[in-house]
Amino acid sequence: MKMKVVIFGVKDTTAEIVSYVQEKICPVDLVVTIHPEVLSGNQVSGYKGLGYLTERYGIPVYETHSYGLKDEETARFFAENEFEIGISMGWQRLIPQAVLDRFQYGIFGFHGSCGYLPYGRGRSPLNWSVINGDTRFVLNLFQYDADPDSPNVFANEMFSITPHDTIRTLQYKNILVSKRLIRRLLEAFREGNVMVNRQSGDFSSWYNKRTAEDGKIDFRGKTRDIYNLVRGVTRPFPGAFCMCGEERVTVWSAHPFDEMLDFSGYAPGEIIDTMDGKVIVRTVDGSLLIEEYESGRTLLAGDKLE
Repeated sequence: MKMKVVIFGVKDTTAEIVSYVQEKICPVDLVVTIHPEVLSGNQVSGYKGLGYLTERYGIPVYETHSYGLKDEETARFFAENEFEIGISMGWQRLIPQAVLDRFQYGIFGFHGSCGYLPYGRGRSPLNWSVINGDTRFVLNLFQYDADPDSPNVFANEMFSITPHDTIRTLQYKNILVSKRLIRRLLEAFREGNVMVNRQSGDFSSWYNKRTAEDGKIDFRGKTRDIYNLVRGVTRPFPGAFCMCGEERVTVWSAHPFDEMLDFSGYAPGEIIDTMDGKVIVRTVDGSLLIEEYESGRTLLAGDKLE
């Protein structure tokens, strides 16, 4: 069987893109996702089962038992079918060359950073951009090859990262720009004129993989760094965290409180006061207001967060 447009993904953002393409651009012939059993061995923030797309749109959904697409059943599926163009949205694994070779026009995915590819290759680029305090994000729609995030760029657009953005609002911006880039790609595909620029004058740099434990807050750091960490790993990611005694405290929302008030009588990480259920914490260069947290205990003035 030959399928023209195939979308790979495992997240709520994938579902958003599938609906957009199906309703606004052209029919989606196949969605490739992971079987729910694969979740037990993989951390997938923002996971969403996509089987319902068959009932809603009549789109076949292939659930692989290997996130890396390397099990025998999956390999046989791709070997026995033909495909024209693929789009990866929320698929956080390399796609093997054997699968790439089955697509006439290739498989295209997204990656970005504050610079241009190959700068900012690697994992969790949106999270890292917030955590690092970047003020812009260049989103590239590029053609996959055997290497991660190669500069095979079809097109790119950029958007701002404001001091008020969280990882979730950046995902909103990312989806808006992704839709525009996908429309341009599929229009070029329809015309048989998909052009890829493989030349780049930029140097290669890498974002390291992030895990839930990387969200640990160090109150010996500066307020802006703590704030950037909190907004960079909040929902749908595992969240920033600290300890209060033996209790883990997950911080979902916080922002700088005041840098002029004299809190020298408190140690960094010590709770100065609580108001309306919100927590004021001393930092090295001021204070932080924790607006939403999750813990097995209620935080009180005098508690120390470490």
